[in-house]
Amino acid sequence: MSWNPAIEPQCPEAGSVDSIETMMVPRARDIGGFEVRRALPSPRRQMVGPFIFFDQMGPAEFLTNEGIDVRPHPHIGLATVTYLYEGEFQHRDSLGTNQMIYPGEVNWMIAGNGVTHSERTSQATRAGENKLFGIQTWVALPENAEETDAGFEHHGQDALPFLEGEGKKVRLIIGNAWGERAPTKSFSDMFYADVVLGAGATIPLPDEHEDRGLYITGGSIEVAGERFDEGRMMVFRPGDAITVKAGPQGARLMMLGGETLNGPRYIWWNFVASSEERIEQAKADWRAGKWQDGRFSLPPDDQDEFIPLPDILPNERLKSG
Repeated sequence: MSWNPAIEPQCPEAGSVDSIETMMVPRARDIGGFEVRRALPSPRRQMVGPFIFFDQMGPAEFLTNEGIDVRPHPHIGLATVTYLYEGEFQHRDSLGTNQMIYPGEVNWMIAGNGVTHSERTSQATRAGENKLFGIQTWVALPENAEETDAGFEHHGQDALPFLEGEGKKVRLIIGNAWGERAPTKSFSDMFYADVVLGAGATIPLPDEHEDRGLYITGGSIEVAGERFDEGRMMVFRPGDAITVKAGPQGARLMMLGGETLNGPRYIWWNFVASSEERIEQAKADWRAGKWQDGRFSLPPDDQDEFIPLPDILPNERLKSG
């Protein structure tokens, strides 16, 4: 779509610095030789809408025969969202999915009652030098969907709504915003979009969602005349009209948000749930390792190794909002 009036701000100076409810600076984490920057959950904010986990992967460069190897591991109570700016990798899961993902596409895996997956640089990609840069998020499922069956969707660039206005390019990955709706299945009201802004370009945040935030992956932005550089996540007060303006080098953002859940969520390792009991049962099920007849099984074509249940996490306490 070449132009959409809904992404043209009606009030270029809308919003104020007071409209920023929370500001987060991501923490660097090592996930086995590969560093990520984690913005959610944070001590200041557990979720933005249903988004409960937000990692920036890279940018990273790998030599020939190198790449990422995230061994098979389990999830419950959430859906994972993978979106790349640069590079590629291979997703395999216990449903039998074997899917490469490339920039501008989305992998959406619904964990529900339980799923196992791995993420690796493919052998073909390792044949030469390769790069990786992208975002991975988790969406906490509402209580009525926590025990749903696991599922997986992949949507290519052409399937995702793409909007353009003066100096802006927007790809809607999940949910509804600016009068468009993505094909990705969702269980609650939400939006998630990749936004590229040229120097000085402006865009309004969708105003129909309860909770709204953004993460700056490149360049800088201005809100009410104040500048914010890359590597920042900010959450805005509900109901305020917000317009974002790109800095002199332009900007790239992930905009996200939606309906808040009916209560906080507990998080332990890769498990998210509305109750501690669900977490404890998932821990027991993964520890048992009954791949043939238990809750969890390994991906059919990636069964040689898996990540064992941690004995102790850095923060062992179950976390809720």
